[in-house]
Amino acid sequence: MGADASSYAEALFGELIAIGDDHLVLGHRLSEWCGHAPMLEEDLAMPNMALDMLGQARALYSYAAELEDKGRTEDHIAYMRTDREYRNCLLVERPNGDFAHTMLRQLYFTAFMERYWQATMSSRDERLAAIAGKAVKEVAYHVRHASEWVIRLGDGTEESASRMQAAVQALHPYTQELFEEPDKGVEPSLMPDRAEMRPSWDWVIGEVFREALLETPDVRFPLMGGRAGRHGEEFGFLLAELQYMQRTYPGLTW
Repeated sequence: MGADASSYAEALFGELIAIGDDHLVLGHRLSEWCGHAPMLEEDLAMPNMALDMLGQARALYSYAAELEDKGRTEDHIAYMRTDREYRNCLLVERPNGDFAHTMLRQLYFTAFMERYWQATMSSRDERLAAIAGKAVKEVAYHVRHASEWVIRLGDGTEESASRMQAAVQALHPYTQELFEEPDKGVEPSLMPDRAEMRPSWDWVIGEVFREALLETPDVRFPLMGGRAGRHGEEFGFLLAELQYMQRTYPGLTW
């Protein structure tokens, strides 16, 4: 492999890992609601959305493992790294909190990913385009589901509106990291330019907030660091649970 091809593969590998980590971690967070959701329909919906995200993570990790070509599998990448090796954005690892926090976190992330997958469907990399083509259908439902809940809670009772606005204040500072490029070496013809998706994302969030009667806070100091492997304290506890089986029984398969 020549120097240019090697640099390309390394840059693409970093992008695949970052997006894969986003989906693995958020999928795990959603799975924590299983048996604890506020109603039976959500007790079914949340794990199903978690499975969608796990499936997307698997596809991304599998491709990343092939590019790396060092004998690692999707399981090795998912479960056998240290916390500093994960490249997920901080937003997805935030604790579930109440249902308002969970639904807003879901809206922020999936509204971004819907645009990301839509753009990636035009990638000149056929493997990526195929992953995006499947994922975009799944994420469309996630966006609709989260949007409806944010509006329902924001324009609901005094209590639900208060909780939803508190979620906005707590989570909005984490959204800037969604638009930071994990690796500048990936060509736009392969993976979309994240910064270009910001206006469209802002419009979608603004429309939902308008119906939900929510105010968008002015964020002077965005909270970032996940893409560089700097995670919050809660992330260590999340990994301890996520990695338990593979750490205890190395090489375990289903």
